[in-house]
Amino acid sequence: MQLKWLEDFILLAQERSYTRAAELRHVTHPAFGRRIRALEAWAGTPLVERGGGPVRLTPAGQAFLETAEQMARGLAQSHEELQALAGRQARTATLATGRTLARTVVADWLVRLGPALQGGELRVLTRSLAETVAMLERGEADFTLVYHHPALAVRLDARQFTHVTVATDRLVPVSRTDARGAPMHALAGAGPIPYLAYARTLALGRLVEDHLAHHPLAPRLQRIVECDSADAHYEYVLKGLGVAWLPWSMVHADCKAARLAPVGDKRMETRFDVRLYRPKHRLGPLAEALWRAIAQR
Repeated sequence: MQLKWLEDFILLAQERSYTRAAELRHVTHPAFGRRIRALEAWAGTPLVERGGGPVRLTPAGQAFLETAEQMARGLAQSHEELQALAGRQARTATLATGRTLARTVVADWLVRLGPALQGGELRVLTRSLAETVAMLERGEADFTLVYHHPALAVRLDARQFTHVTVATDRLVPVSRTDARGAPMHALAGAGPIPYLAYARTLALGRLVEDHLAHHPLAPRLQRIVECDSADAHYEYVLKGLGVAWLPWSMVHADCKAARLAPVGDKRMETRFDVRLYRPKHRLGPLAEALWRAIAQR
């Protein structure tokens, strides 16, 4: 039995989707399925119900899930202790965040924070909002970098964790421009506007959904694509497929170059903060150095 099989099974139970779990584990769907079947062969009984729809665990799978989580935590803790004995932990810090934030905010940090790394290694793990928070609570990450907005519930015990706001951004509806530099799609058009929607599992999706649900002048939108990747929506917008709400930090250069253009007025935008959370207890030397460098800016 391999540790990766346990990690696969735990993530599958959380995501309830083979496709999403395989993507997060960075393996193909068939390879992920084979690993789950290998775990079931080791267990000697089916752990996952077969059939369509969201993944459901069998009674045996439900019973095994808690054991799997305990085993994975125990092995991870043992691994960390071995790393500490080898001296590597002092030179490593782990940040759990979303894919879009890893591309934007974290990329900017890596350019600016070179001296703070001091020959160490920053491990950046991309997960969903809920997963990054859970990783911090379980001690699997030194930091979590997340979106903050009333529509997003991040519940971390203030007695155990602290945070600093590191950025403010906004989601802006954008469209590809035509040969004259005007948006190909306008929110004030007569008919429904082709809309590139986020999956609701994505934090940005919940932000946009909340914004449109409470906006008195919400436009008529026709959903033509749903995707859980802001990077993918960025490419779809560049190809002229429709309108998407994208972080300004991601598209401002394209808007300045007139490849893309905001559509609608400022009321169509929604602002949010980006927060960096950490435990209140002392972290390793590299993690503490990075926290000082970030929090003091």
